[in-house]
Amino acid sequence: MGIYPPSLQRLIDQFTRLPGIGQKSAARMALFVMRSRSDLAEGLARSLMEVKEKIRLCSTCFNLTDEDPCAICRDPRREDGTLCVVETPDDQLALEAAGIFKGRYHILHGNLSPLDGVGPGDLRVSELLRRLDGGSVREIIIATNPTLEGETTAAFLRKVLSEKNGDLAISRIALGVPMGGSLTYMDRMTLEHALKRRTPMKT
Repeated sequence: MGIYPPSLQRLIDQFTRLPGIGQKSAARMALFVMRSRSDLAEGLARSLMEVKEKIRLCSTCFNLTDEDPCAICRDPRREDGTLCVVETPDDQLALEAAGIFKGRYHILHGNLSPLDGVGPGDLRVSELLRRLDGGSVREIIIATNPTLEGETTAAFLRKVLSEKNGDLAISRIALGVPMGGSLTYMDRMTLEHALKRRTPMKT
């Protein structure tokens, strides 16, 4: 027999299914919910069901949204000529939080990983190519992550995008040593990118 009543143990078991939540953390969360007012549990349950029922992918950029198209795709103030391609909705959120990019996005929902059986057909590549048909996109910024899979994906996208439209400007986000970083702790790939993408110092 467990140390918790069955209903509480079931809640703990559900929390342990979340990424990064171990048994102790799950128990603390479950006990917090149990001791709180009923409206917390009711609100949590409603929010969970709303997410499952309402959140879907934007039919244009494939970001997470509860309205289709999403708020960014509907925003007339965004620049239609520039498209930033990212791997995941988390990457798109990080760029938006920086408040610098004012164009549109396209989310691939992954990266190429032949060893894991992930090919171009498993990503939103064909949808990206279709977005070029209107002729309004003039530049693609490839913002895949600085990993082996991200670099493979970036190289593949550059090839297929160039074949689709030879006049398209294709750029890759700069990769290298972060501000405040130390060369001593940089990995080989980071240092290689930093040297290859060095910029001239103006006097």
